[in-house]
Amino acid sequence: MTDAQPEGYAPDDLPEAAADQPDEAPEAPEADGGDLLAVPLTELRPALEAVLMVSDQPLDDVSLASTVGYPATEVSAALRELAAEYTEQGRGFELRNVAGGWRFYSRDEYAAVVEAFVLEGQQARLTQAALETLAVVAYKQPVSRARVSAIRGVNVDGVMRTLLSRGLVEEAGQDGETGANLFRTTSYFLERIGVTSVDDLPELAPYLPDMDDLEDELAEMAASESVHEGPAGGAEAAAEHAHEPAEPGSAPS
Repeated sequence: MTDAQPEGYAPDDLPEAAADQPDEAPEAPEADGGDLLAVPLTELRPALEAVLMVSDQPLDDVSLASTVGYPATEVSAALRELAAEYTEQGRGFELRNVAGGWRFYSRDEYAAVVEAFVLEGQQARLTQAALETLAVVAYKQPVSRARVSAIRGVNVDGVMRTLLSRGLVEEAGQDGETGANLFRTTSYFLERIGVTSVDDLPELAPYLPDMDDLEDELAEMAASESVHEGPAGGAEAAAEHAHEPAEPGSAPS
């Protein structure tokens, strides 16, 4: 049994405006694989820029098309347009297709500026404290932080962090007895001072003071101390003697 239709109703009687309207809304274009578009067409290029900006490796057309939800042909065309636009505008960066993938690069014209920025701080001179600490690690490695502090007579925590961040020092396991972290110099340290091994480090003996000179210097220091302490010692003794009570029957001095 069919549903009864209202009297006077027929499909031909539909209003003209209604008859012109399609039965369903038009479908959005489909990307490769049948997936619907992820972003509007006007946002395709900004979407590609955003993805490439955070990528740490080149991305090919297929990977980018899958990410933004567009056919690879449209993505490839959009990427070429972006690359041409950056060149035309004289931007400091460019979009290159290298090794089968797209990635942002700084332009060759600004290599010197980029190099100066990247190397800033790495070429800064080490402080005297850092140089002394580095020398102790180099000649005593592997050595603990506490041992370095004991040799230098000061806390070296901050200096060691600086040396670690500069890549001049690295961890070298733990001490078997105390469990303290041990440190040693790195290959970068050897590269910077121009040697191939720690065995090539200069001997310390030629830079130490001569024993005869050291003995003479110590003797001079001892004599100087005795001269300064002599009068002071006599004055102190006299003062103490003046305050001592006189013995019975003794004449006053």
